[in-house]
Amino acid sequence: MSDDDHLPAGSLSSEYRQEWERARERMRIEVGDQKYETWFSALELLRREGSLLYLTMPTKFLRNWMNQHYLELIRARIAAEFKGVDKVIIEVRTPNPKTKAAQAAAPGLRSAAPSFKPMPSLALATAGEAVGETALAYQRRVCSPKIGTRTEADGFVGSPLDRRLTFATFKVGKSNDFAFAAARRAAEQCAQGAAPLFNPLYVHASVGLGKTHLLQAMARQVGDGRRRVLYLTAERFMSNFGNALRDQTAYALKEDLRSIDMLVVDDLQFLQGKTLRAEFSHLVNALIDSGRQIVVAADRPPAQLESLDERASSRFKGGLCVEIGPLDEELRQQVLETRIAAAKEQHDAFVVPRDVVVYVAKIITSNGRDLDGAVSRLLAHSSLNGAPICVSTAEQAIRDLVNTHEPKRVKIDDIQKLVASHYNVSRADIVSSRRTANVVLPRQVAMYLSKALTPRSLPEIGRRFGGRDHTTVIHAVRKIENLIAKDNGLAQVVELLKRMLNEQ
Repeated sequence: MSDDDHLPAGSLSSEYRQEWERARERMRIEVGDQKYETWFSALELLRREGSLLYLTMPTKFLRNWMNQHYLELIRARIAAEFKGVDKVIIEVRTPNPKTKAAQAAAPGLRSAAPSFKPMPSLALATAGEAVGETALAYQRRVCSPKIGTRTEADGFVGSPLDRRLTFATFKVGKSNDFAFAAARRAAEQCAQGAAPLFNPLYVHASVGLGKTHLLQAMARQVGDGRRRVLYLTAERFMSNFGNALRDQTAYALKEDLRSIDMLVVDDLQFLQGKTLRAEFSHLVNALIDSGRQIVVAADRPPAQLESLDERASSRFKGGLCVEIGPLDEELRQQVLETRIAAAKEQHDAFVVPRDVVVYVAKIITSNGRDLDGAVSRLLAHSSLNGAPICVSTAEQAIRDLVNTHEPKRVKIDDIQKLVASHYNVSRADIVSSRRTANVVLPRQVAMYLSKALTPRSLPEIGRRFGGRDHTTVIHAVRKIENLIAKDNGLAQVVELLKRMLNEQ
C-alpha cells in the first residue's frame, strides 16, 4: 500500500483522482444524468485503506439512502477503476472545522437576504453557442459558474440560463408549433418595448417536451434586446421570497420585481405555501396591470394547478394558454439527429447509422430528455467498446429507457415508512394517537405528502393514519404549507422526500 492510500481526497495522487473521475463517469452513464445529479453529485472520495475505499455523503439520511439503493452499483464501478479495491464504505461527511469556526465567529452573515435585481441585459456569451456539447459535457460545465448569474455582492438575479436553449435550436413540429409561434411573438414584442400581445402567456406540457427551452429562449431574446427580464424557477422564487419574509425585506424585494419588463417563471406546479401563493398572485396582478409581460410554465393547465389561488388562476385563464403535445416520430428523429451531430463535433468517431436513428425514434416515445439519454448511452458504447453502432447495439444500450416512464404510483405505506426513517421514529408512531412533538411533525409531513403524491381522498388518508377525521388531514396539510413558506430547511426536506418517493 502506498503513502497515498491514507491521504484525504484533496491530497490524493493524480492517479487516484483520475480513477475516481472515471468511476464517477461510469456511474453517470449507468444511472443517467438526472439521477446522477440528484444523488451521486454529493458523493465524495475520502480515503483508501488497502482494498477498502471510503466515500462520504453530507447527511446520515442520504448516506443510508445510497447504501440501500446504490451501494452495489457503486462498488462495481469502483472495482472496475481502482485496482485491488473490493469493498466500499460510505460515511457521513464531517464539516470543515475552519468553516464551522468562521460561521460561529460571524453569526450575522445571513442576516440580510439577497434581493431580486432585474438585469439590464442577460449579458450571455454568444460565442460557441454550446450546441456542440454532449449532454454529459454540458452537465460538467453547468457545475461551474452559472450562466446569467452575478456574484453575491451584486444581488440575486434569478435562475441560470443555458446558452444552448434558443429559438434557433428549438425543433418545431406539429405538437409544438403553436406554442413556439406564441412564445416567439411575445418575446419579440417585449424586446421591442411594445405592449404585450398575449399576457399572461401560460405554457403547459409533460416533462421533457420543451417548456424550459421555450421559456429560456424568450428570456434570452428579451435580455438581448436590452430589456429587463427575470427568469425564475418556482423553487428559486420560494427560497428568496421566503428569506425576504423572514428577514422583513419583502417590501423592497417586491418593488424590485415590479420594475422588470418580463417575468418568466418555470415549474409553477412546485409553488407551495399559502403566503407565497398569495404573494405570487399579488405580483402577477401588479405586473399585468402595469403592462409587464408574464410568462409561466407548468406541467398541467391552470385549472388543475393546486398551487394557484383563485385570483392567479383566473388571470392565467384570461391570457393565452398553450399546450405542447408529445413529440411525434418525425420530430423525435430531428431531435436525435441534432443531438448526434452535436456529440460528433466532440467525438469524431461517433457515427450513428440512419436505421439506428429511426429505431431509437420509434422505440422511445416518452420525451426529449430520454432522447438525450439515448444519445449519451450510444456515445458511451461507441467510445468505451470501440465497436460500430448497429440496431442490436442500440437495443442493448437503451433498454433501460424503454417503457420505464409510466406514471409513478406512490403508496401511503411507502410515504409513512420513508418519513418515519427520516425523522427516526417508527411507522407505528406516525399512525398512533401520540401527540409528542417528535411524532406530530413527521405525521403532518406524511399526511401532506399523501395529499400531494397520491389520488387518495382526505377521508381515506385520515383512515390510513390511525382512523383520523378528514379535518385533521386538512389541518396537517395547511400546517406544513405554512411551515414550508417560513422554513427553507423544511421546504428542502419535503422536496427531497418527494424526489425519493418518486425514485423508489
